Amino acid sequence: MPSNILDELAQARGILDTADAAELIRLHERLLFVRAYPPSLEAARLADRLLADVGVRAAAVESDAFAEPEVSGIAGTSLSAVFSYEVARRLVRLYPRSVSINWDAYQESERLAPLLALTLPLFREEWPVEAHTPIREWLGRRDLAWLLDVVKRVALDECGKAAMYDSLRVPLQWDLKNSQATRTRMRLPAGKLYCHREALLRRSDVSIARELEAPPLPCTRLTREAGRRILDRIVATSAVRYRELYGFSRPDEANVLRVAAGRGVEIFFFGVAPLYRLPLRAYHCGMFFKNGVPAGYVETLSLFDRAEVGFNLYYTFREGESAWIYAQLLRLARQLLGVNCFSVDPYQIGHENEEAIQSGAFWFYRKLGFRPVDPALLRLTEREERRLLAEPGYRTPPRTLKRLACGSIVYEAPGAVPGEWDRFQIREVCRGVRDLPVFGRFPGISKWSERERRELAAIERAKKSGSEARYLHLMQRHVRLREAVLRMGSI
Repeated sequence: MPSNILDELAQARGILDTADAAELIRLHERLLFVRAYPPSLEAARLADRLLADVGVRAAAVESDAFAEPEVSGIAGTSLSAVFSYEVARRLVRLYPRSVSINWDAYQESERLAPLLALTLPLFREEWPVEAHTPIREWLGRRDLAWLLDVVKRVALDECGKAAMYDSLRVPLQWDLKNSQATRTRMRLPAGKLYCHREALLRRSDVSIARELEAPPLPCTRLTREAGRRILDRIVATSAVRYRELYGFSRPDEANVLRVAAGRGVEIFFFGVAPLYRLPLRAYHCGMFFKNGVPAGYVETLSLFDRAEVGFNLYYTFREGESAWIYAQLLRLARQLLGVNCFSVDPYQIGHENEEAIQSGAFWFYRKLGFRPVDPALLRLTEREERRLLAEPGYRTPPRTLKRLACGSIVYEAPGAVPGEWDRFQIREVCRGVRDLPVFGRFPGISKWSERERRELAAIERAKKSGSEARYLHLMQRHVRLREAVLRMGSI
């Protein structure tokens, strides 16, 4: 962090009145980074004041640049996107005057016709026989809240209602103004700031093995009401970035944990509601905040002691303490879920993901101790490492990074059997079982002891209620079940 950061921030005020969109975006991201990683309390306060000024200026500048996914969500701007039923309902409840149907962008409004025919009887006088029925005229002043209410009253379960709404593909317009939902203003309630008076932790300063052996992170279970409030913030934080996550839209509101990770980082971690749980894997996700500023999110798909981990750091904070935060997330997953083998999907490291290729995501994980499960890719990795050591200034070319991203990578913590999960694919298990319910369909179950079958029944019950962490812990103790699933899923 520059020692003259206060001078830099003070000089920033001088360009605000004449700044164009590009300058405002660059300034906004720099200020937001300083607010998350402040060298002093004074710098954090000044960054917040300047961010407010950026929002005022952005409202006066017309530019499509503010709607780009990398920078959307700045105060004073707006965005348009198609959101899921769950997210649309939450946004309308939280921001009823700011979120509406974007009719100018809705090129498929005829999708609404079958639903209107159910609710406006005389609409059927025109729609079945006339071409180009004016949907907007029939709706009059009715808008998004009305549409959501109509879907809510349809005689379908929650999954059916969601599917009906999602099939409409309704684009929404969100005029952010000076909303608390904006990236400019979204903060957790004020707490003690962690000021970075020394250099930020680098990747080379971080040891996943050391962090996994550290004492448990302090966790607090939120009340349902407090959990709902933080989930509202999480959904809004994602929506202004055009993002949705399965768990954010369908959260288990009764089991939201607040985790104090240290260095100004708080993690809110939770699973999905029982209705939306996956048949086999346990799903958990969370968002992490740095000094109250949303910095990114994580999701885990766990089976026995193995977890597939998706880590997403928001663009603004890529130069922050990314490796240390990632290590805390793995530490938390091991602490709460009992997992000791962490897998990263090829997409995260660059498979059909150009951004990950450009950022060299593969090497982020490799230097933290991950290895490719494919022997050929491991050999390629080791050749590249030798070349990087032998040729100062050499950088792995994009073509090679794309080859390295063709397979999963894993990190095995103490207690994991090396290579045990290398050939595992959940799809193979699903193909082998196919039918629902899944439990009770595994080969050889008739030879299990009565106690083993009782334990399997307890696992099945745990999947349907309570926290999925308990479901995982019960699975981890069932040796025969683990052996059967691992055998079925290994190719």
